[in-house]
Amino acid sequence: MSVYEDKPKPEFQFDWCAMVAGTCSRIAYMEEVNITFDQMEEGNENAMREYNQKQVEQLGQFVQLVLGELTSNDRRKIVMIITVDVHARDVIESLIEVKAENNTHFTWMSQLKFVMNEKSHIVQIYICDYICDFGYEYIGNCGCLVVTPLTDRCYITLTQAMNIILGGAPQGPAGTGKTETTKDLGRALGIMVYVFNCGDQMDYKACGQIFKGLSQAGAWGCFDEFNRINLDVLSVTSTQYKAVLDAIRKGGPRFTFEDEEIPICATPYCCAFITMNPGYAGRNELPESVKALFRPCAMVTPGEPGPSVSASTC
Repeated sequence: MSVYEDKPKPEFQFDWCAMVAGTCSRIAYMEEVNITFDQMEEGNENAMREYNQKQVEQLGQFVQLVLGELTSNDRRKIVMIITVDVHARDVIESLIEVKAENNTHFTWMSQLKFVMNEKSHIVQIYICDYICDFGYEYIGNCGCLVVTPLTDRCYITLTQAMNIILGGAPQGPAGTGKTETTKDLGRALGIMVYVFNCGDQMDYKACGQIFKGLSQAGAWGCFDEFNRINLDVLSVTSTQYKAVLDAIRKGGPRFTFEDEEIPICATPYCCAFITMNPGYAGRNELPESVKALFRPCAMVTPGEPGPSVSASTC
């Protein structure tokens, strides 16, 4: 981070790969907002508005970069930074609107916040009361999703599910971003996410092998169209995943899975997410044993009125 401060932000982006540039940008954003809150407590009532103006000016500089001559990789990287910074600007505008006075306001607490631990020199990520270490999985220059209020709500639901050692279950019509939002959260946390397209041909042996690999690698598994799996297989799958969750709660370097002792990665620990299109043809109703292991999150098509915020979704 000391290198980040040596150059203006637009120039810093060209010296490092997209993952480092994006992560450093998020860490600096967290530090700047905390400094702004400190200034407000010291009596500067316009501190947040002044910081918002600084954000707008920086975004203007990045827009000028995009309008100029850039290599394909640099352009993709700058667009990613712009996408993240636009959301950061919107968050600051929300803080101004709700007149947040300190960093304990829910509008700020509900955002992904990146902090460099000064003792361990490991990046830590906070959102509400969930805390995890950055996974440092190389993500590449793949861009990121535009963050909407629904994305924020989904992030809260999935991270709170992990906070109580459960999986997440985004569900809704096709094209609402269930899988992509899960993958984007994994990219933000620096964790590898594997997507598995489920169908009636999947059996309990295949699911068992997947859970074995995820638990040892500390990776996430996103089971797309999970409710297309046959009911008899789903019942066994709930037992398999519960064994993994119980091992995470218990702690320890190894656990017994299907009569075989295997290692389990502690940091980051593995997690499973299931996406579903309820009501579509060929989909099964999940057994209660499966529902108990995954926290649901409703996803809707942009522009449609969504469900009101409740304890089940936040």
